[in-house]
Amino acid sequence: MSDTQTLDAKAQKALFEANKLAKRLRHHVGDAINDFNMIEQGDRVMVCLSGGKDSFGLLDILLGLQKSAPIDFSIVAVNLDQKQPGFPEHVLPEYLSSIGVEYRIVEEDTYSIVKRVIPEGKTTCSLCSRLRRGILYRVADELGATKIALGHHRDDMLHTLFLNMFYGGKLKSMPPKLVSDDGKHMVIRPLAYCREKDLERYAKLREFPIIPCNLCGSQPNLQRQVVKEMVNDWDKRFPGRLETMFRALQNVVPSHLADTGLFDFAGLKTGDAPFADGDTAFDKEEFRDPLPPVDDEQAEAPRRTISILDSRPKETSCGG
Repeated sequence: MSDTQTLDAKAQKALFEANKLAKRLRHHVGDAINDFNMIEQGDRVMVCLSGGKDSFGLLDILLGLQKSAPIDFSIVAVNLDQKQPGFPEHVLPEYLSSIGVEYRIVEEDTYSIVKRVIPEGKTTCSLCSRLRRGILYRVADELGATKIALGHHRDDMLHTLFLNMFYGGKLKSMPPKLVSDDGKHMVIRPLAYCREKDLERYAKLREFPIIPCNLCGSQPNLQRQVVKEMVNDWDKRFPGRLETMFRALQNVVPSHLADTGLFDFAGLKTGDAPFADGDTAFDKEEFRDPLPPVDDEQAEAPRRTISILDSRPKETSCGG
């Protein structure tokens, strides 16, 4: 095979992989929108664009789905310019103008507020987030937006779950859809089923003009960064583990936790009829190794079954 043929074959393979990735992400976003009824007829969706890979990917995928969706909805991109030193103000307006999407750049000097209020060395995330959220709610009202779309993905949701468990004492994550704390706005996360690694690849393929965040992303020892590294390590050592953990967010059994406000343990009574979520402690409970994802599609291959009873020491007789 000649060098030209080799290059052509590589280019065709790269194009095939790129198309497959785009199709997979569109499929995941479409599924999330349908599963949680995120976007409805006549909605005006405000896409919050930070300049990072995730929000760029969200806007790009939603614009693509808008063309083929069976319903009509409009999109407006909004960027909050927080007046960070060195922020390239021209990048987003030029990009958004080039793709022909409606947009608004909101200029608010939250950077100075955060730097003034938060002591040096402390994390700025909580205050920055509150300031940003209040501004975006106000802008949503001004634009007549019925939905506020954020670029959080599946990995963000898992990281938040562990952050709340380890540091907050709560079994809580980022929901794909929720009402804002003022009760007036609907917030959606269409990337809920998307992997961060896929969004990273997609951003490179689409050559988005990524703008780094120097306010919070560069802070050392952030709890979120520690959790992210832990989860990424699990993903490397146990392929498929993150898919299983995310499915757990969709399969909650309140009767097998310990929240008395979520399940009426005090009023629990025995009866003659079978109880759907009854105790199976004396049955042989089986778990399966997570399957590594194959092109993000669940592989129908035999799984190695592990029984929690099998790992217990064998009983030995004591006598004579």
